[in-house]
This record gives sequence, structure tokens and C-alpha cells, in this order.
Amino acid sequence: MKVAPSILSADFGKLDVEIKAICDGGSDYVHVDVMDGHFVPNLTIGPVVVSAVAKVATKPLDIHLMVENNTFFVELFAPLKPEFISFHIESESHPHRLIQKIKSLGIKPAIVLNPHTLPESIEYLLEDLDMVLLMSVNPGFGGQKFIPSVVEKARRLKSMINARDLKTVIEVDGGVNDKNIKDLKNAGVDIVVAGNYVFSNPSYKNAISSLK
Repeated sequence: MKVAPSILSADFGKLDVEIKAICDGGSDYVHVDVMDGHFVPNLTIGPVVVSAVAKVATKPLDIHLMVENNTFFVELFAPLKPEFISFHIESESHPHRLIQKIKSLGIKPAIVLNPHTLPESIEYLLEDLDMVLLMSVNPGFGGQKFIPSVVEKARRLKSMINARDLKTVIEVDGGVNDKNIKDLKNAGVDIVVAGNYVFSNPSYKNAISSLK
């Protein structure tokens, strides 16, 4: 299991210290939530702050776009060379075209599914994706309670991936902790995003290792 702590739950007053702590504590990625105040009712961070994060981070960035104008934001963040850029299928009219654009920029494309969105909605895009991110809370705010039905959803998605003999990885974001991590692993999840669980622990290293 790989762990991508979400900096949405970090203390932004000492963000450089927080980033160093999760990277030194064994994180595999630094998960960055970008919200535009339109697709979700929250506004987070732009390229100036994320650029500062990229300079401090010793692990790859995993940028999760919760926005309406996906192409604009992809172009905005592409120069930071994150490992993944993920966008919501619910907010994109031309997902295949955007996937190809992300690939052309040397970045791994990923699609995000809200809790109500079926895995079958991206069945014909799977071969072009490096990752699918399943939301296990409604997007927009950190610290929400885990929606258990995502476990079965991950299992269905894993079956679709295996049936096509693909290497697409599955990430889950929202309410992940040491109580539900085994169910997620058994369902075929490869990466978990953990914000509150990591940053509310006195030892980020202990929190990350408990998930691993």
C-alpha cells in the first residue's frame, strides 16, 4: 500500500515543515487538492503555493483537480511536473482529449469518480489511464466520514482492470484510517490519500507506517 498524505489537512502556517515531515515520514506522494470554488464549494491553493510545495517535497506530487475548467488548470500546474494529475469525470465533456493532453505533457493522467459515479462510466477510458481515484467522501472538504460502499466499488473497478490486463492503479481518497485500510487493500486499492488521519497524529511517521 502506498500513502499520499493530503496537505489540505496540514498547518499552512508552517507548510514547508509539514511537507518535509511527511516526506521524511515515509509518504510515497504528496497529495495536493486544488479546488476552484465552483465545481466544489471550497477554494484552496493555486500554482504559487504548489510551486513552493514542489521545491520542498522530496516525493512526487499527486495533484487532484476539483475544478470546472480542467484544461486551464492542467496547463497551469504542468510545469511543476507532478507524477499524476487527476480530474473529475463529472466535470469534463471531453475526457479522452484531456487524458491525451496530460500524457503529452509527460504526466500520468488519472480520472476521479465521485461516490455516486459508477466505475462503468470510464470503462472505455481505462486503457489510457495510469490511475483511477475513487472518492470515499463527497469532495470539497477534509475530515469527512468514510463511505463504506467504495470498498465494493474498488473491487468492481479492479475486476475491470484485471479483465483487460492493465496496469492502471486505484487510489482512494477520503476518511481513510487504520480501521478501513485492510478492506481497501483486499479490494485491490494501491494508493490511499490520508489527510486528517496523518496530520492529526503526533507522529506522521507512525500514522503513515500504520497504513502501510
